[in-house]
Amino acid sequence: MSRFFGSRSALFATVAVLSVGAGVAQAHPTVVSQPWGSTPDGKPVRIVTLKNDLGTTARIITYGGIIQSVETPDREGHVQDVVLGFDNLKGYTVDSAKGGLFFGAIIGRYANRLAGGNFPVEGKIYHTDVTAPPNALHGGKKGFDKNVWTIEKTGTNANGAYLTLKLVSPNGDQGFPGKLTTHVTYTLGTDNALSLHYVATTDAPTVLNLTNHSYWNLNGEGSGSIEPEILQINADGFTPTDATSIPTGQIAPVAGTPLDFSKPTIIGDRLRSNDQQMMYARGYDMNWVVNGAYGQAPRLAGKVYDPRSGRSMEILTNQPGLQVYTSNSLDGGYAGVSGHAYRQGDAIAFEAEHYPDSPNHPSFPTTELKPGQTFDYTTIFKFSNK
Repeated sequence: MSRFFGSRSALFATVAVLSVGAGVAQAHPTVVSQPWGSTPDGKPVRIVTLKNDLGTTARIITYGGIIQSVETPDREGHVQDVVLGFDNLKGYTVDSAKGGLFFGAIIGRYANRLAGGNFPVEGKIYHTDVTAPPNALHGGKKGFDKNVWTIEKTGTNANGAYLTLKLVSPNGDQGFPGKLTTHVTYTLGTDNALSLHYVATTDAPTVLNLTNHSYWNLNGEGSGSIEPEILQINADGFTPTDATSIPTGQIAPVAGTPLDFSKPTIIGDRLRSNDQQMMYARGYDMNWVVNGAYGQAPRLAGKVYDPRSGRSMEILTNQPGLQVYTSNSLDGGYAGVSGHAYRQGDAIAFEAEHYPDSPNHPSFPTTELKPGQTFDYTTIFKFSNK
């Protein structure tokens, strides 16, 4: 397995881990797969429920590899769903799809933006559809979030209950070169950890940037604003953008800006800042440059704490960047599992990934993937409830 970072080859790893509470006891994991309707074009979709004996349940649907819900206890032991989502397939395939909000989905082939939808691969310019004019956002008109993935295997082992999904993206899919094969394994561990492990290979040079787009609210899905939550981000710099959210190519210090979360800070304190970067995004929607070496062991990227429920979540990753998004486009047009409408600021997304528009910025960490290399990206979401 080769490695490819910068001018060297690299191995990325994507594992998302959710760990709830401090106690670890013997658990008996289970996996249940059930039908969950069909897409508008008739493709059957299934929902897979991973459970253990420690109060954690995770549900994943084969459409988009979407994390439909994650239930976990608060400081009093009360179990709530902490992921925004819908209780029926239409909520994902029709309703929310119109707004391009990517609830809980796997994002690919290229997470975040590409300027004008254009990107170079070994000197040749390729194009994917513009979906957030004037740029491409999250992989074209039919990205990984709008595909039905194949269940490759399910089961239990010493680590817990697991599900592996597979998607083969053909050469030219959404304009991207190379046949790309992606596997994502979700494991709900006996230690109350939910892991997502992404592995991808290609038969021709291409670019790749995968992430998960879950919207988190540690006080519970549909409970209102995340403004009272306290956020810390382990980053001294960020990548400033123009008015269309395309990076300028600079890495600027967060010090003295509303993006400085080097110390725990209430999210709502500066959410309405008139800083130009904040005005462009209508809140937080920026890429922080995570401190420490990337491509090695996951290091702490951030932590969010909800004083109402007592739940906290640490984000660790071996990716170079962390896009933090305060759900600025939620407009009350979608009602979730709770029956409550989702509005701006009702959730926060942590998209550990490479920088936006990286193929067009040679100084940024490379997102090129070549035959013989393996994309294997690691991100960890660790929960506690003290």
